[in-house]
Amino acid sequence: MPVPSTVSDLISRWERERPDVEALRFEGSSWTWQQLAQRVRRAAAALRANGIGPGDRIAVLDLNHPSCLELTLACARIGAANAIVNFRLAPPEIVYVINDAKAKILFVGPEFTAAAAQIRDKLPCVERVLRIGGDADEYEPLLTAHDPDIAVHPARPDDCFVQLYTSGTTGFPKGAMLTHRGILAHSANVATDFVLGDDDAVQVAMPLFHVGGTSYALVAIHVGARMVMLRTPDPVAVLDMVERERITHTFLVPALLAAITQVPGVDQRDFSALRALSYGASPMPLPVMRACLTLFPGRLHQVYGMTEAAGVVSSLGPADHENPAAEHRLVSAGTPIHGVEIEIRDPATGEPVSTGAPGEIWVRTQQLMSGYWGKPEATAETITPDGWLRSGDGGYLDADGYVYVTDRIKDMIISGGENIYPAEIERVFAEHPSVADVAVIGVPDDHWGEVPMAVVVAAPGASIDENALLAYGREHLASFKCPRAVAVVDELPRNPTGKVLKKELRKPYWAGRDRTIV
Repeated sequence: MPVPSTVSDLISRWERERPDVEALRFEGSSWTWQQLAQRVRRAAAALRANGIGPGDRIAVLDLNHPSCLELTLACARIGAANAIVNFRLAPPEIVYVINDAKAKILFVGPEFTAAAAQIRDKLPCVERVLRIGGDADEYEPLLTAHDPDIAVHPARPDDCFVQLYTSGTTGFPKGAMLTHRGILAHSANVATDFVLGDDDAVQVAMPLFHVGGTSYALVAIHVGARMVMLRTPDPVAVLDMVERERITHTFLVPALLAAITQVPGVDQRDFSALRALSYGASPMPLPVMRACLTLFPGRLHQVYGMTEAAGVVSSLGPADHENPAAEHRLVSAGTPIHGVEIEIRDPATGEPVSTGAPGEIWVRTQQLMSGYWGKPEATAETITPDGWLRSGDGGYLDADGYVYVTDRIKDMIISGGENIYPAEIERVFAEHPSVADVAVIGVPDDHWGEVPMAVVVAAPGASIDENALLAYGREHLASFKCPRAVAVVDELPRNPTGKVLKKELRKPYWAGRDRTIV
């Protein structure tokens, strides 16, 4: 079978080989590969008829819906790109993303119609706003009005067809241009490592504006697996779908898994079809991991990745999760997946560091984005001339090649000349029975420059004894790493992928100072 050179080749293959096999299921509807291919061609025709051509962008602002995936595939056929908007952003950020992408058409789900109307006059590039779903749906009539377009733009491997925006924990988000080459490489590499084939059923639960949504769906398309899409990742709905649809592969974030472990009767559910439960995008507290190991034995895959690399770059498989002799590896991100190289470099010099020494995680793979949309300087700062991606994550490699992610380089605390990685402290405090959630930040100190502070959320039914918690830290950590204070909050601010927004936590402590940490 010829190796596909574009994403459009994948749909054509399954339409030819498995026309009547179910490709996608969403709520009460389902589509075969032939039906999906025809809908994508109609969407391509509709976009062309509305003036969308090679190099243009559209945008989708919606919860998960098959139309978003169809529009992404349609863009791949005509040489355009779908800039999928993070619907959890604040209105000014949504305006920024749509304008940054220079999107000509904005597709909007029913939950966001009013919000889109309020910002409409701030979107000078948008020529048309179209509603998806609901009583005023304009998407299905748009498809019906156009015959399937059989023409395919002669895409090059490095052409962008989907533009996903980074989480923007510092500054405004940047549009990572994901390409045919990068997505095909990621899909093949992940399918190999996670043993995913055309007889499998893949749950698409994460938002499509994230690689855990769109890239994961494209992995399923790569192998011809059946996709079952969830509009929103509600814990009970996730479990119901896994049972009802006999899901074999899914990807969930730790915050969602923590909620799943608390669903009444979860231990009585039938997970016999499930073979691979991947989790990532943020660290999993060890108490949650232990609960998941009990619920999902032999199925857990921790993944580490980034938007700029189309998704996953390393994985810790079930054997490492359940090896008593290597329990320390539970806090690692595993080893590089197929087709990925990982090195640790000195963030200042770019030179490799010795085994076990901390530095910045660098990644080289065919999966990489072509760059940040409209930001050549940021692209040059991130991707080296010889093809290495500077992740911005701090970490180290052990002697066996396992990757340990410590923190974002910018989150590292430098106290009296000592480098302190908050994740080390967070792992200790997360084990305390009174703590449900924790983040460690650097706060100003007149003597040391900055010192660690623990920001904690109390466990249900518990209260935080700050002095006792600090004493617990001193028992388990080197003295220079111990937080000097504890702040108790109702919840930690997080972005849609579950990453704590430490910039927001630091802001009040550094306000008005000549030196600030962002």
